[in-house]
Amino acid sequence: MQKTFPPKFKDPGSFTISCTIGSNNIGKAFIDLGANINLMPLSMLKRIGGLEVKPTRMMLQLADRFVKYPYGVVEDVVVKIDKFQFLVDFLVMEMEENAKILLILR
Repeated sequence: MQKTFPPKFKDPGSFTISCTIGSNNIGKAFIDLGANINLMPLSMLKRIGGLEVKPTRMMLQLADRFVKYPYGVVEDVVVKIDKFQFLVDFLVMEMEENAKILLILR
């Protein structure tokens, strides 16, 4: 029987991947395995264009208990990651865009 165990690695929790929406190379999307929603900044929605925004009554309560109201929802957006394509619904928020990470995916 082996007396030593292999080293235990920390849970990464979140990471980034490159993705494409339509012909737009988004760059890095932040993958948050603990998130329940997918977020897209309003500025990115305008840059992509051609996506129908639907109104929503949803509200988000952030970790600091601050409440934010989304701009709207876009449904069934084709997100391409490498050779795979996924239909993703995004909550569109008026928020500052991070130059390194442009989307938050769950």
